[in-house]
Amino acid sequence: MKKSYKAYLLLNSLSVYRGVLNRSILKGYVKLLKSMDKEPEVFLSAYGEFYSLLCVRKVEDNFLNAITQTALYDENIFTLTATAGNVKSLPKSVIDATVNDCKAILFAGKLTPQEIIADYKYKDDIAEVIPFLPVWETGAPVEEFGTEDISIEVLEDFHKNNGCGMFARYKAFIWREGQICPVEHPDRISMDSFVGYETQRAKVVDNTVAFLQGKSCNNCLLYGDMGTGKSSTVKAISNQFRQDGLRVVEMPKERLVDFPILVDKIASLPMKFIIFIDDLSFQSQDQSYTTLKALLEGGLAARPDNALIYATSNRRHLVKESWKDRDSDDINRRDNMQETLSLSDRFGLAVCFSNPDKKEYLDIVYSLAKKYNLNIDEKELAVKAESFALGKGGRSPRCAKQFVESLLI
Repeated sequence: MKKSYKAYLLLNSLSVYRGVLNRSILKGYVKLLKSMDKEPEVFLSAYGEFYSLLCVRKVEDNFLNAITQTALYDENIFTLTATAGNVKSLPKSVIDATVNDCKAILFAGKLTPQEIIADYKYKDDIAEVIPFLPVWETGAPVEEFGTEDISIEVLEDFHKNNGCGMFARYKAFIWREGQICPVEHPDRISMDSFVGYETQRAKVVDNTVAFLQGKSCNNCLLYGDMGTGKSSTVKAISNQFRQDGLRVVEMPKERLVDFPILVDKIASLPMKFIIFIDDLSFQSQDQSYTTLKALLEGGLAARPDNALIYATSNRRHLVKESWKDRDSDDINRRDNMQETLSLSDRFGLAVCFSNPDKKEYLDIVYSLAKKYNLNIDEKELAVKAESFALGKGGRSPRCAKQFVESLLI
């Protein structure tokens, strides 16, 4: 049996990892192998399309790495079970099928373009064209597929530490048009980037650790003044704990009605999720805040055990309120007030990030100046920093960062 035909049959026989055949590169590869006994124009067209696809994906020099990485990030019965740490619960037949699929993908990926051309049924008819055909490099597989002796233990360890499917490839997501979409270039901010607010961040970190460890934890509201690092804290936490199975899905406030759909998509997954709602606030006539109340407590579509809601807001009580609202002619004015204020109370943990006083502000400036190796006298730095804050309308960590960065220009 020719190697190219064997590779074609092996790929078509995939079971556990059958989903990889829907990926563009493997789909194009199977199309090429299928054309091995077709007319020259069909074969050459499939060959050219396949190489073009490799170039688009920038893997023409490492084809084997590309397809084994596709398999590594596939979501299937084995990868889902491995992520949950329950591989021993799988029947032996599934384990055997997993190993055989991985070996099949390795075999097919190691096939060189020269071997494919040599196996082509009408290669003599295209002899004058062969020198013009581009060739790709097979390269090396991902580490977990490093040898033909596939190790279930190695694969299991990978998924236990990194998750499965797109949740293994990506760590941050955004809810868009009814789908969980990966963020290709997430903010890389880390906890080491911050100066000050250690007490506030410690509360959020402790809550997150308890969540990851399956202990008692709470939905969290980070509220306070602008530029104090509320959103950055959530992003930094997601980066710090991504290797512990934490994923973050940002949900725009206006799409809170989609929460039950999001819940359905993540409830059965073995990973932990923070549903992040940034800059949350409601107008007094905005009834969508009742949707969030139901999500936090009491709704039929409650959050699953593997998810927490982290929200940031510049308002403690989330709902914009005016004196006119308090002077309402509502007969049960107290009930109306309680309805307005009850939303924030449903967050089990509320952490306040308020603007720093002058000393705290300058301490942040001094720390940032030291971090950036600015050789400026502290007195001069303080005068300039205060002047900069005055122009910005107030002190904040963001203002301090912008001031120090302005000195670097």
